[in-house]
Amino acid sequence: MELPEPDACYQALLSHDCRFDGRLFVAVTSTGIYCRPVCRVRPPRRENCRFFPSAAAAEAAGFRPCLRCCPEHAPGRAPVDAASMIACAAAEMIESGLQQDLDAAALAMRIGVSERHLRRVFAAEFGVSPAAYLASRRLQLGRRLLRESAMSVLDVALTTGFRSLRTFNVRYRSAYGEAPRSARGARRAVAEATLDLPLAYRPPLDWDAMLAFLGGRAIPGVELVSATGTYRRTVRMTTGASELLGWVEVSKSVRGDALVARISASLARVVPQLTAGLRRLFDLSCDPAQVNTVLGVLAQRRPGLRVPGALDGFEMAVRAIIGQQVSVAAARTLAGRFAARFGSPVDTPWPELSLCFPTPVEIAASSSAAIGELGIFGSRAGAIIGLAAAIAEQGLRLSPRANVADTRASLLSLPGIGPWTADYIAMRALSWPDAFPEGDAGVHRALGVANRARVRAIMSRWEPWRAYAVMHLWNGADWHDDQA
Repeated sequence: MELPEPDACYQALLSHDCRFDGRLFVAVTSTGIYCRPVCRVRPPRRENCRFFPSAAAAEAAGFRPCLRCCPEHAPGRAPVDAASMIACAAAEMIESGLQQDLDAAALAMRIGVSERHLRRVFAAEFGVSPAAYLASRRLQLGRRLLRESAMSVLDVALTTGFRSLRTFNVRYRSAYGEAPRSARGARRAVAEATLDLPLAYRPPLDWDAMLAFLGGRAIPGVELVSATGTYRRTVRMTTGASELLGWVEVSKSVRGDALVARISASLARVVPQLTAGLRRLFDLSCDPAQVNTVLGVLAQRRPGLRVPGALDGFEMAVRAIIGQQVSVAAARTLAGRFAARFGSPVDTPWPELSLCFPTPVEIAASSSAAIGELGIFGSRAGAIIGLAAAIAEQGLRLSPRANVADTRASLLSLPGIGPWTADYIAMRALSWPDAFPEGDAGVHRALGVANRARVRAIMSRWEPWRAYAVMHLWNGADWHDDQA
């Protein structure tokens, strides 16, 4: 990402401009420390400042993170063009796979570009190579876990992808000028059975709207939105040959622009994947100012509206299929029956949450008749079986790392999945910001237009953020066909 002129960067620091949080890092040559632009320490002198597009770039230049603003907590970034999209896709793969030794060649192959092109666009976006970014993010997550959890230093080292405690100690000391155990003095007291991690975002965030959307579609036994404004759910994740079950609880922090995720200790080994998934679920890499500039008057009532993603793409897609041509409430009931019939039991602190959603392998081995017994009849049952088989046997991926066009085409090739379902899956499971379920009745009703061609023409003015436009229309945004 090309940074603004240095004087503009310095003004962003002086004004603590949250729009630059996660996109700009300020290093101070007189102290050897780098900060987020929202840091509340006394501003350094202009001549002592250097500016970087990522925390990894600042660390590669030899600077250590500020202990007050904690740059490792900075929000992520959403892609704004094709090159940025490639770089952000690679970064998302790195964030989700810190325990893997992903090199540029492997990343490029997964994304479908040349290694040379990936290196070029990644360096332009983040200021470092993919390898340097991976090394930095491993250490940053390690620092977070040391400060925010009760995990042992050895467990932190292994969770963040280091093959030995000695290597972790050496690299941590080299990067941060202290031994890992020294970070323990700054951590908060937390229960041994949980990990508490902050998830930063750029304000505003319409948390009430997010909870209302997720709560209305929550699968009984799997998800729950509490009366106190907290999202809870069960989690099933794999690492290597191991399958881990647990739970997570997410609430809005009372301090700063962040959510707080309380994670069961049983999921400690998959913290990188889980935190990346939670960021997708709550769309925390969104830059509302960037989106709202394009949406204009459509976003005036609810400027902090986000597009809910998915922690489990298969679960979300099954939920979408079940919801075809039935009400949201009816789909929720059917999804609950589905989870109760095929899901796996898991212990949580809440009696209402006791099931992990079934895996594609489990459902692919089932039958349409078994699903039909739950009241999910005909093409919908067949579509669920076909989807599960495509994921389990053919390698179909429902995540932001997947190619949108190819994935959409694969979905449409499955019996029982039409354009609306494919586009809705792209919108949520693939986190595609320009996804638009064209025939959606709610969108047509909100626009006051029945003709599909006219709807396409209206929606085109909000590219490449049409998924956000859909969320505003679903939430009752005021719009008239004669608006500019």
